[in-house]
Amino acid sequence: MGPHPAVAAIRLAVRRVLHDILNDLHASDGRHASAEQGPHERPPSPLVLVACSGGADSMALASALAFEAPKLGLRAGGVTVDHGLQPGSDLRAEEVVLRLRELGLDPVESTAVTVGREGGPEAAARDARYAALDAAAERQGAIAVLLGHTRDDQAETVLLGLARGSGIRSLSGMAAVSGGPGAARRYRRPFLGLDRQTARKACMVQSLPVWDDPHNTDPAYTRSRLRHEGLPALEKALGKGVVEALARTAQLSRDDADALDTWARQAEASVRDAAGLLECAKLYALPPAVRRRILRQAAIEAGAPAGSLFARHIEEVDRLITGWRGQGAINLPGKVVAQRQGGRLVIRQG
Repeated sequence: MGPHPAVAAIRLAVRRVLHDILNDLHASDGRHASAEQGPHERPPSPLVLVACSGGADSMALASALAFEAPKLGLRAGGVTVDHGLQPGSDLRAEEVVLRLRELGLDPVESTAVTVGREGGPEAAARDARYAALDAAAERQGAIAVLLGHTRDDQAETVLLGLARGSGIRSLSGMAAVSGGPGAARRYRRPFLGLDRQTARKACMVQSLPVWDDPHNTDPAYTRSRLRHEGLPALEKALGKGVVEALARTAQLSRDDADALDTWARQAEASVRDAAGLLECAKLYALPPAVRRRILRQAAIEAGAPAGSLFARHIEEVDRLITGWRGQGAINLPGKVVAQRQGGRLVIRQG
């Protein structure tokens, strides 16, 4: 008799992602040996880490990685991040380390972070967590880090983006593959096609202990209110299937946003003059979605922090092109200034 359907589902999701990781590795150069190794030394097997909080989603992910990785010649390790936001969080992190080792993961580490206040508590915790995961991946030489985000998390992310009114990229939710500078494909989310209940069921039938973070039910947090009040209200009003529909919207939006980004990159050179300045007439001729992407990128290149650059900022700059009435310079985050000068748009540090 095969495994429980929930266990089979999480294992299949992880197996597919591990195959993708191996394909990427072989496509890059097929080598994973360090420069110090001699010609007859076998390189260590590539390492894949799982980021684990001890919750149902990440424990299910850890169990599936522990089962699947050795079959593909990969090492499976784990890292848990102690945010220090609750009493006893250090002890809980130690418990998670023990649980991951019991699953057979090695190496496993706990890393403590200090959560700042930039952008609100949820954003600050997320920034600290990813910085710690990046550091752990570099330290361990991992080729990828698996994250336990589910289809339910994706639906919540889409709704939060919709509420912010920040455009199609916001509606595209979390990418199945993402990363930062120098590691563009580090993070993998195998469970984006699975619901939260499947992960929890997989833990239950495997007798895996699960820790439920009280922050996930704390109404002080926006995502928690959305999870326990907003989405259930939507399902009550619109019927079941809302989560699946929102996740599908995320994928369609991502495809559209990627296409527009490509168009904007290709069009960018054609709207600059010989001196490299943006020509307002040529920008005006572009579709708004393409033009605004070019303006946003120009602002970022001039020094505006991407995370502080909102749609309203770009709309103001856009009016220098589409609604020109002799208005003055526009101040953007990062002390960047945008102004129109003789048919050219100049965006630079003020």
